[in-house]
Amino acid sequence: MSAQEPDTQTQSQKVASSVADEATYSSMPLLKSERVWKATDFTWVNVSLAIATWAFLIGGSTVLLVGFLDGIAAMLIGNSIGLSVMALGSVVLSQRLGVEQYRTLRAVFGGVGVVIVVFTIVLLVEAGWTSLLGVMFGRALAQISNQAFGTDFSAGGPIVIAFALLALAAGWYLLSRGPVTISKLNRFVAPGLIVVVVIMMALLMSQHSFQELLDAPPIAPFDDDQLNFAIAIEFNIGAGLSWWPVMGTLARLTRSPKSALWPTYLGILLGTVVAQIVGMAAALLIGESDPTAWMVPVAGPVLGVLTLLFVGFANVTSMAAIAYSTVLALKQSSGRVLERFSWPVLCALFLALPAVLVFFPDFLYGQFQTFVIISGAFVAAICGVIIADYFLLRRQRIQLRALYSSGAGAPYRFHGGLNIAAMIAIAASATFYFWVYNPITLETQPMFSWTTATVPSVVLAMLVYLTMSWVLNIRGNRGGYAAKDSFENAGAK
Repeated sequence: MSAQEPDTQTQSQKVASSVADEATYSSMPLLKSERVWKATDFTWVNVSLAIATWAFLIGGSTVLLVGFLDGIAAMLIGNSIGLSVMALGSVVLSQRLGVEQYRTLRAVFGGVGVVIVVFTIVLLVEAGWTSLLGVMFGRALAQISNQAFGTDFSAGGPIVIAFALLALAAGWYLLSRGPVTISKLNRFVAPGLIVVVVIMMALLMSQHSFQELLDAPPIAPFDDDQLNFAIAIEFNIGAGLSWWPVMGTLARLTRSPKSALWPTYLGILLGTVVAQIVGMAAALLIGESDPTAWMVPVAGPVLGVLTLLFVGFANVTSMAAIAYSTVLALKQSSGRVLERFSWPVLCALFLALPAVLVFFPDFLYGQFQTFVIISGAFVAAICGVIIADYFLLRRQRIQLRALYSSGAGAPYRFHGGLNIAAMIAIAASATFYFWVYNPITLETQPMFSWTTATVPSVVLAMLVYLTMSWVLNIRGNRGGYAAKDSFENAGAK
């Protein structure tokens, strides 16, 4: 008997390791011991995500419409609104259950509905952000080469594309190592990015007076100041909402609700706004919104090159964090289609789409603001539906076991796996959004200057969903709204 004990122990370790891998790389609920991030860990993750070069670019884009002080106000208002809606629509639910975000959304959209959301909105949005990070990395390295070796690489040329592909390859390597590796790297990246932001702002203000910054006019405003301010707010709301596809999945790795919610809100808000302020100041004083173009002129050839190297590496860690949640979403929503692929292969399959997009770097930069706003419109509608379902209809009660059931009698099957009420609410909200504000033609309704487009769209999504849920689901006892589950909050204990 004693001779078999080592084999038994080894087998138990293998089983425990297999279960842990399934929880980390698939959709099994995480136990308390498997939640690896404390509040400080998650804060560093969020700060590192927030102070990527896209934050500088968002700040630089904001001052196309407004000046410095109005820009700060627009960023604070917009990000506060966007992050509040985003956190309520993602972080709370996933963290409480310890379940991957898109598995929990079966209770809202049904299994088929989650597939629709993931393979349309989520896939395109996250591929867009990932490719943008890759192009920024490529531009940074091209700029470094121009400064260090006297080359003359253009911002949209083949060298930028090649470096962007290199960034995607590096992101794949980090991603294939799992979330623990990402967390360890961010403990060094996040403090370093804070130092970069402080140094860049100090250098800017050593070369220009604060009065110059206050007096600098917007770069390309409309004639209506109130409209300029409203569009700037809306743009920053979209930036705040853009975190939705990743935050729920990342939050489930935290150890308590407080370790998830406050680091999400404050970490991203503070990190984003601080980096955006530097991006705004540089755009107003130097005339460049692209951080890869102004960091060397501000910091000089040596410090500027070192800064670009560090920020470029931070982009890779951000890319890995984004792709982690997206790959999980694709894997769990595809049923058995992607189960046979290993985690590294799945990561490579997702990154193939951004790899195609980086061949169009000028298009990605030119349509950046439009991309943020359009993706924010759909995410706002989705969050409105989730908030109405989880907080108002279900009163924060989810049947944990039902999330893994897909048979004919499953509580969250709705209509053949699709919650039609949710799809109607999303379509109505998005349609209303683009009526209030069309980011392509820039046409707006009078109410936009006072309410933005996001706030009424979220409210409309909630109202339409509550109404249609009563008509299509609750009256017919669909959706498991009346049932209770003794394991409903098992993941939070």
